[in-house]
Amino acid sequence: MTDSDKTIYKICREQAGYTQYRAAELLNCSVRQLARYEAGVKRPSVENLTKLASVLETLTDAILRRNTA
Repeated sequence: MTDSDKTIYKICREQAGYTQYRAAELLNCSVRQLARYEAGVKRPSVENLTKLASVLETLTDAILRRNTA
């Protein structure tokens, strides 16, 4: 995973206008878990990826394509 891949979740979150705290609240997860996604330490499950895309108002395909570029 490259540095640009690691930040896609953060980029999408910021474009949606959410803080980490608010996004985590909407995702029903901890800020720590979201921070791990953003840092590239952990990848979300399919279920969490779907929730993440919904909350961040984007498509899972858009996130996945950006992560595989």
